[in-house]
Amino acid sequence: MLLVGRRGGTGKPGGRPARRGAARRMTDDIQPAPAPPRRGPAPQTRRGADVHDPEGVRLQKFLAQAGAGSRRACEEMITAGRVTVDGEVVTELGVRIDPARQVVHVDGLRFSVDDQMVYIMVNKPKGVVSTMFDEQDRLNLADMVGPREERLFHVGRLDLDTEGLILLTNDGALAHRLQHPSFGVQKTYLAEVRGPVKRDLGRNLRAGVELDDGPVTVDSFRLVDSKPGYALVEVVLHEGRKHVVRRLLDAEGYPVLKLVRTQMGPLVLGDLKPGKNRRLTRGEVQQLMAAVGL
Repeated sequence: MLLVGRRGGTGKPGGRPARRGAARRMTDDIQPAPAPPRRGPAPQTRRGADVHDPEGVRLQKFLAQAGAGSRRACEEMITAGRVTVDGEVVTELGVRIDPARQVVHVDGLRFSVDDQMVYIMVNKPKGVVSTMFDEQDRLNLADMVGPREERLFHVGRLDLDTEGLILLTNDGALAHRLQHPSFGVQKTYLAEVRGPVKRDLGRNLRAGVELDDGPVTVDSFRLVDSKPGYALVEVVLHEGRKHVVRRLLDAEGYPVLKLVRTQMGPLVLGDLKPGKNRRLTRGEVQQLMAAVGL
C-alpha cells in the first residue's frame, strides 16, 4: 500500500490587488508573529509615498478582520514596521486604506478580505477524470465536491490512474501561476515501482532524461522504502508535461505501478482520504499566493 506522508513548505512573497468582500471564512487564521522564514527575496518596500486614504478603513481594523490577529496585536505589528501597503512600510496607526485597490502584507504574507474566492483541496482517487465535466459521463472532479454555485477551475491534471492532490478554485490568477512552469512551483509525487532501484537513478534523473518531447530534469529524488521486488520513490519537479513522472521512470526502466501526488508548492495532501475534499485554511491560501508572487 502506498503511504502518503506530510511535508511542509514556504513560498516567496509578493503582492496583488485585494478584493472587496467580508472576511474569508476559513478554518484557520495565520498569526504573523514571529516573522516566517522565506525562500525567496523579501518583498520590495519603499518609504515616503502617501498610502493614506481618508475615506478608507483603519489599517489595524482591516488586518484584524483579515485574520492577522487581534486589533491590539495588529497595532503592534504596524508600529514594529512589519506591515506594508502597496510596498510602503507603514508605522503610523492613523493610516486608512481602501482594501479594494490596495495591497497589504505582514511579514511578506498578503492579507485580504474576500469571501467570494473558493479554494478546495481534493484527493483524487484512481479512475476519476481530471475535469469538471465529462462527455462520457465518467466520474470527474465535480462529483468530488458536489453541486456548487461558483465556476471552479482545476489546477493541473492527474491522469486517470494517478491519485492525489488537485486544487479547485475560482481564483484564475492563482490557478494560472500555479500551473505555469515559469513560476517554478514544485510538485511532489510518490511512485511505487518494482525494485530494487539502481543507486544512480536519482543522479540520472537530476542530470536530465531525454523524452520524445525534450529533456526533463527533476528537482529532487529519494528512495522512501525498499523491499524485495518493491520500491517507493519520491520525485519532485516543476514540469507540467503530460504523464511526465510515469514517462521519466519508465525511460529509466522502472514502469510505475502506482502514483500519488502528495504536494503542490507549500500545499500538502496530508491525511485527506481518497475521494474527500476540504477548504484550504487562510494560512494555506496565503502561502500559495506567496509562492507565486501574488
